[in-house]
Amino acid sequence: MKKCMYSAIIIFSSTLALSACQTAPQLIMVSQQTNIVATPVLDSDGDGVPDDIDQCPNTKMESNVVVDDRGCHFIMGPDMSLKIEYRAFFDKDSSELLPKYQDELNNVGKRMQEHKTATIRIEGHSSKSEVDSADLNKSNPLAQARADNVKNYLMSKFNISPKRITVVEYGATRPTAPSDSEEGDMFNRRVYALATEPDK
Repeated sequence: MKKCMYSAIIIFSSTLALSACQTAPQLIMVSQQTNIVATPVLDSDGDGVPDDIDQCPNTKMESNVVVDDRGCHFIMGPDMSLKIEYRAFFDKDSSELLPKYQDELNNVGKRMQEHKTATIRIEGHSSKSEVDSADLNKSNPLAQARADNVKNYLMSKFNISPKRITVVEYGATRPTAPSDSEEGDMFNRRVYALATEPDK
């Protein structure tokens, strides 16, 4: 009897010892993978400057044309010490220079202050929907007023001499887009200007 109890105690002790040597179950850590979705950067006018910082939203990438970090045209030609373009678009039947086109015009004014002999040619245009089709070749007061407002802005804010500014109006005779839609008309209601200073 004692021998049986002794054997049972040994077996029980061995079982306890063996169970103590077994490793505890491992915890398996499952990492959660976070998928980051990139938001596409919009550049509606294709000038290389994202829409959220583009201050000149209608510029296009063209040959020999460079835009600055604000998305506005800035050109340095091989035979020019200064060559800079400016465009502004207007509401229908209005010659008011909208605030969104003033920042780029400020850049033109500052550059003309730096280049004392630079001159600027300002062209005023209108859409066909703003004029009587029979009067396309007559002088157009609206196109003239648009160009004059850009001229007056440069003169009053940057003290640019009127001798350095040439203004011409073309009315609706030089459209850049078809006049069969409101979008086309909007692109034709414009001022285009070019400031240049030839190399000495």
